[in-house]
Amino acid sequence: MPTKVRIPTPLRQLTGGEEVVTVTAANVGAAIAEMQIKFPGIKDRLLDDKGEVRRFVNVYVNEEDIRFLENQATPLKDGDEISIIPAIAGG
Repeated sequence: MPTKVRIPTPLRQLTGGEEVVTVTAANVGAAIAEMQIKFPGIKDRLLDDKGEVRRFVNVYVNEEDIRFLENQATPLKDGDEISIIPAIAGG
């Protein structure tokens, strides 16, 4: 089940400049693990020491925040799209 993952600009140095990558995973956590294999270092940017999505990183599946779904256990199906969006602080 291929899923598109939109990579934010700050992480594209890890994906060779690719804006969109494809993974085949059953859920968001497995997608992150697959991306770590393909793009070493990306997991450390997305997850904290406890394995949770970092506070300043927002992950969406089809425009739904995974924090309001099943977090990393959020299931993926054919044609889903994951968006990784770094939080923006301002003042």
